[in-house]
Amino acid sequence: MSSLSPNGKPSVTKDKELSNQETTQTPEKLAPDEEASLLDESNTLKAEANALFSAGKHNAAINKYDEAVAVLPTYLDYELAVLRSNVSACHLKLDEWKEAISQATAALDGLDRIERADAEADKASSKAKDKEEDIEEVIVSAGAAKAAPAPPTDEDAAEAARRRRREDILRIRAKALMRRARARSELGGWSNLEGALTDYKTLSTMTNLSPADRKIVQAQLRLLPPRVKAAQEKETAEMWGKLKDLGNGILKPFGLSTDNFKMVKDEKTGGYSMNFGGGDTEKK
Repeated sequence: MSSLSPNGKPSVTKDKELSNQETTQTPEKLAPDEEASLLDESNTLKAEANALFSAGKHNAAINKYDEAVAVLPTYLDYELAVLRSNVSACHLKLDEWKEAISQATAALDGLDRIERADAEADKASSKAKDKEEDIEEVIVSAGAAKAAPAPPTDEDAAEAARRRRREDILRIRAKALMRRARARSELGGWSNLEGALTDYKTLSTMTNLSPADRKIVQAQLRLLPPRVKAAQEKETAEMWGKLKDLGNGILKPFGLSTDNFKMVKDEKTGGYSMNFGGGDTEKK
């Protein structure tokens, strides 16, 4: 059997793993005071990890960040995204490109969940307002019009909080994208280089980058396309080479080889057809 641990994370017994259904369930939120206590504990661990990172002790920092992640309830996507983005930065320092990509991607996935939830909440709020029927006419006297502005309302404070939240999400998104893009570029290969180019294109549309980061983005947008093309051509050639070796192994008992066939591209449709040229006959 499985259950939820006090921090909202699913626990697994020694002899049985969680079922798929259990792992996809949304964890219940903790009581505010309990959540605040766990958040304080995680922030203390994060501060220790930050100090280790600044001291160049990147492996130790990763371990401490992992402790901070383990403390947090799984529904605190923003706080978890910050920690995972920091772990990605540690892996970059250690030239551990795959791990850096994985952690940055986890951070971005968490931010995506936040934005989807916020969008759904805004949509529901908008629908609720549309249903309100306010037919009262507001009459403002000349004296009231000259009076001092009304004090901020709870709604104003909530809007200010939402604006700060959006800015924080964009800030962490930019950091995670920069880290993933660099790791993908360093790891290389057609898929990773294409992914890096996509990340840098996304970053180029963001308005909150520092001048140094924007300079890096612009440089990579110039440098990456030829790298992507070269990697594509290399991997395509390698793939055709492997297919050719496989084909030759199959055709050999029949006295044939892949040299007896030629792929011909149809310029109108962009498709390919295979022509058989025989042994010594000219390939069509």
